[in-house]
Amino acid sequence: MLDESGLYRLMTWLSPSFPVGAYTYSHGLEWAVETGAVRDRQTLTDWVEGVLLHGAGRSDADLFREAHGAEGAALDRVIEVADALRGTAELAMESANQGRAFLTAVTASWPHPRLEDLATRCRALERPPAYPVAVAVAASAHGVPLAPALTAFLHALAANLVSAAVRLVPLGQTDGQKAQAALADTVHEAAAAALGRDWDDLGAAAPVVDLFSMFHETQYTRLFRS
Repeated sequence: MLDESGLYRLMTWLSPSFPVGAYTYSHGLEWAVETGAVRDRQTLTDWVEGVLLHGAGRSDADLFREAHGAEGAALDRVIEVADALRGTAELAMESANQGRAFLTAVTASWPHPRLEDLATRCRALERPPAYPVAVAVAASAHGVPLAPALTAFLHALAANLVSAAVRLVPLGQTDGQKAQAALADTVHEAAAAALGRDWDDLGAAAPVVDLFSMFHETQYTRLFRS
């Protein structure tokens, strides 16, 4: 069960104020807005649903599930797969930079030997700590159960994309909150699906997101890093 201490940790670690720089990334959404693929609340909701169920939301949820509680060689495998799984340079940067920032901040504020072990293993493997892996290890180390931790992680992913769209489309704050409300069932669906999947089903199928991320690399005017 998630107790008050665990809830406090999740709310802090996945809050926009936690210093991972999530607000600087749009996950290819900036190009989607540029082309008109995302132009209002409905198209935004559809886009984020796709990311959660078929894109990085799906693969990150699987990585999160595997990393939560993993140690030794099992954790090494997740670290390596997480680093190799990104489809574009910007998506790889997004996950790696947030993972490094999260691990640095959480180790300083909520130290635990397993966080030090994760950092040591990443250095030995010469791989960055992917964001879902870092959050999952922190949650497990501090006794935060997998299911609520994963749901909170996916909620934060959706919230960050909605926040980016509010600035990019632009959408009003009310439409942003309506989109967030509409995504609640999708977040729960994505988390439940990940908890019921096998490791062999790892993967994503959101080629348009990857393609838009590639186009974003050379977008003339940009507010976001991805």
